[in-house]
Amino acid sequence: MTAQRADGGRPVGSAAWELLLPAASAPARSRGRSLASALRDAVRSGRLTAGTRLPASRELAADLGVSRGLITETYEQLTAEGYLRSGRGSGTWVGDAVRAASPAVRDLAPRDGHARVDFLPGLPDLSLFPRATWATAHRQVLAELPHHTLGYPDPRGLPRLRTVLADLLARRRGVVAEPERVIVCSGVAQATTLLALALRARGHTTIGVEDPGSPEHGTLLTAAGITPKGIAVDVEGVDVTALREQGVRAVVTTPAHQFPSGIAYSARRRAELLGWARSVDGLIVEDDYDGDFRYDRAPVGALQGLDPEHVAYTGSVSKSLAPGLRLGWLLVPDGLADEVVERKRVMDLGNPALDQELLAHFVERGDYDRQLRRCQRAYRERRDTLVTALHAHFPGVRVTGIAAGLHVIARLPGRWGPQDVFLARAAAAGVAVRPLADYGVSATGATAAEDGVHLVLGYAHLSPARITEGLRLLAGAVRASE
Repeated sequence: MTAQRADGGRPVGSAAWELLLPAASAPARSRGRSLASALRDAVRSGRLTAGTRLPASRELAADLGVSRGLITETYEQLTAEGYLRSGRGSGTWVGDAVRAASPAVRDLAPRDGHARVDFLPGLPDLSLFPRATWATAHRQVLAELPHHTLGYPDPRGLPRLRTVLADLLARRRGVVAEPERVIVCSGVAQATTLLALALRARGHTTIGVEDPGSPEHGTLLTAAGITPKGIAVDVEGVDVTALREQGVRAVVTTPAHQFPSGIAYSARRRAELLGWARSVDGLIVEDDYDGDFRYDRAPVGALQGLDPEHVAYTGSVSKSLAPGLRLGWLLVPDGLADEVVERKRVMDLGNPALDQELLAHFVERGDYDRQLRRCQRAYRERRDTLVTALHAHFPGVRVTGIAAGLHVIARLPGRWGPQDVFLARAAAAGVAVRPLADYGVSATGATAAEDGVHLVLGYAHLSPARITEGLRLLAGAVRASE
C-alpha cells in the first residue's frame, strides 16, 4: 500500500508505513504522540508533499498493526493543526499550505574558526566543567524542590540563591552584599543592559567606557540607547581627569584586572575614581569578570566594598563554570534597585528557578570553591607555560599586566614587526592572535607610537601542549619569512 497523489492517484516514492513504522512500535502510552510526530515531520521535511493523498485509516492501521481509532485520532489532530485536510468521502490529503522546512537550522553561536591554535582571550576551558558533580546536584535538587518553586520566581532571584551569593561575594570579593542588593541575571551582559536602561530612563545619554576596553561594553550600552565615550586607561587605571572633561556621570570599569591591559587599578586611582563619583552623584559599574583568578597573591577586593551607594557590581559564573549557563549577579545601590528590578521583571520575569536552586546548592556544599581552586591551578600552569614559551621563541618580549585572569599582553620588540605583516604570517601558519589595537583608540595610538607587535593572548582554554605548539608554529612562520 502506498500514499497517492491527488492528480489521478499516482503513488509517491515512499510507502506510508515506512515513514510511520518506527513510531508504531513505540510504547502504547506514547504511540499516538509518536505517530503524530512522525507524520508531522514527514510533511515538514517534504517527504510527503502538499496534495499527497494518505491511505484510508482502516488500511493504514492494518499495515502498521495498530488500532484504526489511533490512526483516526492522528488524522484528526493533524487536520486541526493544518498539516492535513479531509472531506467527506474524499479521503485525507497533505494540506496545500504546508511548506517543507529548511533542511538545516543555523547555529549562530560563536565558534572557533579554522585556526590550528586560537589564542582567543577570555575563554575558559569548558572541559573543566564539573559534569559529574553538577549532574548529582541536579538530581538531588530536582528531587527536593518544592512544587511552588517552579512557579514564576521573584525577578530579583530566588531568596536562597541571593543569600548564598551575598555570603560568597562578601567572603571572596569583599563586597557589601546584603541579599536585598543582589539581583540574579543572565550574565554580566544582562546586568549591564539593565543598568543602562535604568540610567537612560533617568536622563543619561552618555556613559564612559575604558579605552582600551571590552568592545562588548560599548555594544550593549549603544543597544540600550546610551552613547559610550572612550576614557583613556593609563598604568594606574581609568583617567579621572578625562572622565570630568567628558562630562559623563557613569562609567563602566574593570578595576580588579583591567581588560585588556591586564593592570589592577592602583589604590590612588581607585580613591580618585570614587571621589569623582561622589562629586557628580554618579555611578561606577564594576565588571568583576575574572576577579577570582589571581595567581601571585590574594586578589584585590572589589571597588564596591568601599562605596556601595556609588558602585554597581557585576559578575558571573562564565569564567569559573561555563558561559552557557547564563548565570550572573548584579549588586545595585539602594537608589537604583527598584528601577533595575522592574526592568528585569519586564524583560524576562526572572531567571529559571531550577538553575538558581542548582547553583545555590552547588555553592552551599562547597563545590563552587573547589571548582575555583581547580581552575586556578590549571590556569596558573597555562599562564606560566605561555610566558615561558614566549620568552623562548620571541627573545626581548615583554609580558605586561598582573599575574591574573585568562589572558596576557605580549609586547614583541620592533624586529618582529611591522604588526600587519606579523598578523598575516600568523594567520598563514594557522595561528589566530588578536592585536591590542583591536580593543580601542588608546591601544591603537600606543601601538602606532611604539615600534613592535602588541598582542592580547588568551590561554585558559588551551592545554599547555597546545600553547607550546601554537607559539612554536607562530615563531616558525615569522622566522621562515625573514
